[in-house]
Amino acid sequence: MDARTRGYLEGRFGDHYRRAASDGYATTGGPVGEGIDADLAPPPAAETREWGYIPYSAGGTRMVRHRSLMELTGGSALESFLARSRPQHVYFSAGRYRRPGADSMGAKRWQGADLIFDIDADHLPGIDETQDSYAEMLGAAKQALLSLVDILRTDFGFEEMTLVFSGGRGYHAHVRDAGVLALTRAQRREIVDYVRGIGVEFEQLVDSEVVAGLGRKTPAAKRSLSTAGGWSSRLHAELMELVRAVESMDEAAALGRLREFDGVGEGKAKAALGAITQNRAAIEQGNIDVHTAVYSVSKHLFEDVRASEGAPIDEPVTTDLNRLIRLPGSLHGGTGLVVSRLAQEGLEDFDPLTDAIAPTFRGQAITVDVTESVTASLGGEKFNLEPGVHELPEYVGVFLMARGAAAKARE
Repeated sequence: MDARTRGYLEGRFGDHYRRAASDGYATTGGPVGEGIDADLAPPPAAETREWGYIPYSAGGTRMVRHRSLMELTGGSALESFLARSRPQHVYFSAGRYRRPGADSMGAKRWQGADLIFDIDADHLPGIDETQDSYAEMLGAAKQALLSLVDILRTDFGFEEMTLVFSGGRGYHAHVRDAGVLALTRAQRREIVDYVRGIGVEFEQLVDSEVVAGLGRKTPAAKRSLSTAGGWSSRLHAELMELVRAVESMDEAAALGRLREFDGVGEGKAKAALGAITQNRAAIEQGNIDVHTAVYSVSKHLFEDVRASEGAPIDEPVTTDLNRLIRLPGSLHGGTGLVVSRLAQEGLEDFDPLTDAIAPTFRGQAITVDVTESVTASLGGEKFNLEPGVHELPEYVGVFLMARGAAAKARE
């Protein structure tokens, strides 16, 4: 990044923080989108956390860290400090410490840590950075976040979560229930494995109940899936989707759909279809023992469920008791977008490439020198740009400069 570009971004980032210091941003119906909170607000117990930031500097990326909030700001408001220092990136720690400003982790005297989940589009299955657009990557990351929120709410009972668009390529979820703060790395890894579906086996999801049937000489085991929650409930919901799908098809198509599962041939498919047709009510209640073919199809179906509904979170972030995470309300130095808190009920409608545009960068145009052929989709518009000088909405120019695809042109 050349000096002119660096100086421009640093100055405009400072303007963003000055604006936040003076009047903040509306959180609902405001310039950053419905249900989006772009206000700068320190996390709970902010004075017990380590703080850090990356300044704009000619020498490359250099993090300033191991600061308490008081040491960082000098006693002034956080917004005022950021307006003065104009950083590229701002972070605080998941960990809480007795001495957060100590230079070594051992000297900080750890007291607990938030439970943090990170979804990064780079690490999502099926994503190829060379083929998928930024918008497509963010779309996949949002779907992964929805899966994560469902698991955290229904399986763990976490109702209060802070959900955040990272400003870059993913999302964060912060859980701060008192019961999670003291969890060890090993305990957090167990949560990671459960959320991702690692180690969850089909047989663990099946409840067996001994029943005495009419005409039976000996009791038999009735195998069923719980519909009350957890991975068992997810599998049952997927099974019912399959049931509804084959019911809507003619026989040939229904048999073809069932034969798509490994190990299900013509005979087993016909048996499964007959069992579904004759025992739909029982299956809807969770009974998968109506026929061995239904049990077999359910077992095969679980692999699809685990792959599609597990949340592909970044394991090291959740297990790291000292992780630094982005400050909501700050700007992401790699995009110029706002690190934004999100309401759970608004996740489906959230569009980061429109809703997370900083108000500071709206309403004016700037001239940039695009250094490579690039496509950018922002603010509901798509910009296909060839190398050369272009006049663009400022938020597009800032995005391209922050990503290294453009430089600030001379006026």
